[in-house]
Amino acid sequence: MSKHHIQREFNSRDLEKYSSAFTLSDMEIFIFPELLYALVYANIMSPEIWKWRDDPWFAGIEKMGPLKKVHRVKQYIMEHYDFNLDLETWGLTDKQTEINRFRDFIDMDTLARSNALFGYEGDKYYFDLDIRKHFGLDKFDTEIIPYWKTETVEAMNAFRFKPDHQNGAGECVSLACLYVAALFIVARVPLEDIYMMGTPLHSQNFVLIDEGVITNNRRIVTKSMWYNGTELSALARRAMEHEQVTIVAHPSGYIHSVYPEATIDKVSYKRFRDKLSKYLETQVNFEIFVNFLRDYSRYQKLFQIAFFCQGTNKFIKLERAFGYEHGSKNRLGDKTGRKLLCEMDEEEMNLTAYPTRLIVTFDDGIFNTRPYQDFLNALLEKYPSLKDNHEFTIDLKKFVHLVPQLPSDNKTYIQGRHLLAPIVHSSGVLVSASPNTISPSSSREEIINLISSMRDNNPTADLAFYAGRFMDSCDWKPFLKAVFERSPVSVAHFKEQSLDEIYAELKSWPDESIYEGNRLALPDEVVNYKRGDGIEKAVTMMNSIKSRHKDDVHLQVSGTLVKVKGPGFSHEFVTAKTLEVHI
Repeated sequence: MSKHHIQREFNSRDLEKYSSAFTLSDMEIFIFPELLYALVYANIMSPEIWKWRDDPWFAGIEKMGPLKKVHRVKQYIMEHYDFNLDLETWGLTDKQTEINRFRDFIDMDTLARSNALFGYEGDKYYFDLDIRKHFGLDKFDTEIIPYWKTETVEAMNAFRFKPDHQNGAGECVSLACLYVAALFIVARVPLEDIYMMGTPLHSQNFVLIDEGVITNNRRIVTKSMWYNGTELSALARRAMEHEQVTIVAHPSGYIHSVYPEATIDKVSYKRFRDKLSKYLETQVNFEIFVNFLRDYSRYQKLFQIAFFCQGTNKFIKLERAFGYEHGSKNRLGDKTGRKLLCEMDEEEMNLTAYPTRLIVTFDDGIFNTRPYQDFLNALLEKYPSLKDNHEFTIDLKKFVHLVPQLPSDNKTYIQGRHLLAPIVHSSGVLVSASPNTISPSSSREEIINLISSMRDNNPTADLAFYAGRFMDSCDWKPFLKAVFERSPVSVAHFKEQSLDEIYAELKSWPDESIYEGNRLALPDEVVNYKRGDGIEKAVTMMNSIKSRHKDDVHLQVSGTLVKVKGPGFSHEFVTAKTLEVHI
């Protein structure tokens, strides 16, 4: 071990958790929820997102309003990152292996009800197809599950080195963590105003700006967008509409639907619940009602729209009216709706009403803006036939007033372990924060020093250095456990090659780490991106050798020279890192 490394005693539970900080699979984050914010802090400590501040795209951002700043960050992420969720990038594992790992941490029946990889399928509406077919798992034995790993910002950026990738990329949790760090560093949004939400199948953030903003993969959804009825908004709504929110993570801590203890600040959690509830409820007018019918298209056949055109009333089936939105800049429910109707072909219009359809008009008094329950009462009074259509009523209520399935606040709150402990009035207004608050006005160096100072008393702060691969301040045991137990892609890549062939291929790749300083990539990152520092290549080779049940393997670093040797072989690499290691 290097003289710079921290050497500590890990019990089996902590060793599993700390090794998970390196691989960061969706399963590991579900079991160890403090890992979610550990990755956020790792990304904030990384130099990568701080470089965005110098990009011309963000010139003058400090003069923009809060919501415009968020849009600016969104557009940058849209242009530089793709969504990626495949089975090849991080490889496969199996249910029994994961059960054996985590049986001491969680009840397996609870796991099956809560995690997508162990039988959970969400509401049947969420997927039209069997979930295994949806993710491409149907070609494998039912016990096989993917290692969906949450990428650091470095691993996301490095996707551009993979064939057929021009941009960075990452899965939904990676993009959620990227958004938190980017909003903090570039848009200067205080961390205490950002809440992370994880469901069994998705990850989103809720940002307390304006009426609220939800980040959804690469996009953002404002409150007005949430209710616009478009396909993109419907995709963003699905997780909230159909799934239990498993984890809410915040700088003050986390709350988990399964665990009886919570570390999040209780008042901060109430603030989140109150703000999200307001975001998920809207008053109803003609535009909102039409947006509902745009989203729930199966109900369009119940209605026709009547409008005055060329001196007479005309009628058109609602689904035909919506059809004209395609290719037009006008939309049916807003102020351009009349223009859209006047664009329609005469043969689409009737001079008499369709007898089996309910008539809606722009100017009907029931569409005066009002609370959703008042609107619903007026709608059912005007159209009594809808009273028997219970699905319609349920769906309309859900569209205009969604009640999210959040973790119960009936928890045992563990205080005093927070990196950030905001002080909030009962009204939900942030008054001040603890001296340990990470501020958007702080420099990267100040933030690293502050997080470092909290490591002894705050597990999330300590895990952040492991998630960020700061190997000159971390014990190597968790790193090596992750390397030797959870690197399926690199093992499979070299499976048929001799040691000399492995060495030759590794030597042919650029001697370039995706991590700056004394931070290290895992073997699967080295193989995926076909590059690595000499230490990273040596660890990758060592892992391939060990996978063949050869235990007498040594790795030693001396200056710039790295040696991997054992009975009958010795290979050398060159390192630019300053880690003195003997494994």
